[in-house]
Amino acid sequence: MRNQMSPSMFVLVYLILVLNGQSITTIAKARSNVRIVYLGEKPRDDPKLIQDSHHDMLATVVGSKEIASGLMVYSYKHGFSGFAAKLTESQAQQLAELPGVVRVIPNSLHKLQTTRSWDFLGLSPQSPNNILHNSKMGDGVIIGVFDTGIWPESKSFGDDGLGPVPSRWKGICISGDKFNATTNCNKKIIGARSYIDGFLAEYGQPLNSSRDREYLSPRDANGHGTHTASTAGGSFVGNVSFRGLATGTVRGGAPRARLAIYKVCWNILGGQCAAADMLKAFDDAIHDGVDVLSLSIGSSIPLFSDVDERDGIATGSFHAVARGIAVVCGAANDGPSAYTVHNTAPWILSVAASTTDRAFPTPITLGNNKTLLGQALFTGKEIDFTGLVYPESTGLDSTAGSCEALKLDKTSVAGNVVLCFTSMARQISFIASTVVQEAGGVGLIVAKHPRDILTSCVADFPCIEVDYEIGTQILFYIRSTGNPLVKLSPTKTIVGMPVSPKVAYFSSRGPSSIAPAILKPDITAPGANILAATTALDPLMDGGYAMRSGTSMATPHISGIVALLKALHPNWSPAAIKSALFTTAWQTGPSGLPIFAEGSPQKLANPFDFGGGIANPNKAADPGLVYDMGTTDYIHYLCAMAYNNSAISRLMGQSMACPSKKPSILDVNLPSITIPSLRDSITITRTVTNVATSKSIYRAVIEPPFGIMISVNPNVLEFNSTVKKISFRVTISTTHKVNTGYYFGSLTWINGVHAVRSPLSVRTEVLQSNAADY
Repeated sequence: MRNQMSPSMFVLVYLILVLNGQSITTIAKARSNVRIVYLGEKPRDDPKLIQDSHHDMLATVVGSKEIASGLMVYSYKHGFSGFAAKLTESQAQQLAELPGVVRVIPNSLHKLQTTRSWDFLGLSPQSPNNILHNSKMGDGVIIGVFDTGIWPESKSFGDDGLGPVPSRWKGICISGDKFNATTNCNKKIIGARSYIDGFLAEYGQPLNSSRDREYLSPRDANGHGTHTASTAGGSFVGNVSFRGLATGTVRGGAPRARLAIYKVCWNILGGQCAAADMLKAFDDAIHDGVDVLSLSIGSSIPLFSDVDERDGIATGSFHAVARGIAVVCGAANDGPSAYTVHNTAPWILSVAASTTDRAFPTPITLGNNKTLLGQALFTGKEIDFTGLVYPESTGLDSTAGSCEALKLDKTSVAGNVVLCFTSMARQISFIASTVVQEAGGVGLIVAKHPRDILTSCVADFPCIEVDYEIGTQILFYIRSTGNPLVKLSPTKTIVGMPVSPKVAYFSSRGPSSIAPAILKPDITAPGANILAATTALDPLMDGGYAMRSGTSMATPHISGIVALLKALHPNWSPAAIKSALFTTAWQTGPSGLPIFAEGSPQKLANPFDFGGGIANPNKAADPGLVYDMGTTDYIHYLCAMAYNNSAISRLMGQSMACPSKKPSILDVNLPSITIPSLRDSITITRTVTNVATSKSIYRAVIEPPFGIMISVNPNVLEFNSTVKKISFRVTISTTHKVNTGYYFGSLTWINGVHAVRSPLSVRTEVLQSNAADY
């Protein structure tokens, strides 16, 4: 008989695994008999012929077409050419030596990474002149979501008022376990598929052998996919709250966009996604006709190279972007450390996470009548004055009061509120509150690093979070009296002043560990305490909606905005859309003060924290100039990275060779300038395209980084009906005579209407090293 798990333990395990939507790291590169045979760009347009060629190639190694058919897992035939198959090491080696094979690599596993956020971003439905209305709320745009599937019964996926499914849509809706294609797909959810063969080959046991509930269909058992899909393109649902907090109308960024669901992640061990499955989903999505792809999934540190198919995302997204599909990915949740950003390829739009201008203050009144403010999601009855305790350490053991190792055996907890301290970032409040609750305690105060992400505790149990300063004041009070008392009041919701947005503590930071000269992340969006739809299985949901935090939640905010921009400017390339978002982003909050980045300590945010800044969708709709890029520019990047000519040729589908002199990565036409190693004077080139009125004159305004000299030639750009693109050169030199960290500045093109801002990030290195020659 299976061991039974108590409800509290189920929730605890669930939270530890899912990490409230925050985790986005690859955990396994396990050896497996599944191999991905990547053949690069497809050689012809007939999918049947391509698939037959894959079987023929496999048959030459395994002995017959019949055996090949049994070993084949996937045939990639729409966006690119290749296949996944169950192979021995010997067979994989034989395939790798065949003409036309770029690479044979093992399958790998990846993991997963609202009511106020859209108003915060300036997309109130009550305003008649914002991009939300000018784009008809994304009507006609198709957002593809790679995630854990969908809970179709949520009101967020209602299709009232939507017209027919776009005629260009070629995708399908597939029935399966607890998912009926006829009734669960509609004019909002226009496609739904699931991909599991690659994962099961790694998992090595039946899907239902896990304690975690899962469905062999597009139905979402985790909640992560439903949350991200509703954030990107969910319909309007009024009067939604989380236990009475954050009340308002829930909606997606593009409420009239259509959703295509590609379930590539499975609710096992916190959410697992196989590269072979993701590549097949990319292949299908390209064929189906999506406009935007949203992936709250990523790789791990150390990262795979941009041409290594084990990543699954960089390769698949290259083919998607080459066909005009914008690909939006989370930057990951390994912050606030540097060099932790994921999804760093320049063709991907990488998203960092911010807080919003909303807070949940929760009063803590001490027995000396002093009231302090923490933050929580506590909506239960007020805890009137009761005992307040701190587990003091004795002897050599100094961990008694540590939230992650609470020792309550020598502390009278029953009926009391417990104070503890932690240096850990995620979910410790929930774990510690479970320990306190089981010991008979009535509340928990957690002192921690300052950060705005909140944990919801079950059954309205108060777990209130404070910073170390307030925590220390409470501890001094406890130690100063023989009968410490505390009163815990319910949480309130406040928005606007004096709350200012910050880059979230967990949000991964640049520079890129693959290519420091390519600024990552690109853009920032709300990702802390986001209220959106979830599954009926979510133990922390309220009325079908739940609060989650992570770059997973920031990513669909940008996906929704990209859908609006695509509706407004259908001919813009993915790079143009990225540039428009990047150069118009906010570097200040609504108060006009600079944006800070949570950490230890908090600091002013810089481009490695938030890229261009917090997305400003209304400004992005009319950026004035864009730094556009296409396949040629991405090839320039690949050559600058010194990748193999053969691999680049297969990626392109045609023979090509990089120039004998390696091109400079600093000349990739990004809307930013990042120089990781400035030794002498250096000159780089950028090209801007006018997307506003045909006749305009822009002048350069430079804010040089400290000790850095910048000159621009020409420093005036004049556009007219025949001149749409202009190139300019930027010369950078330094007065520093020592090695330095990064200094930051900006180059902005101004014409009186538009301000096209590019951040400058420069680090000087006086001594010669073995670093790459830029």
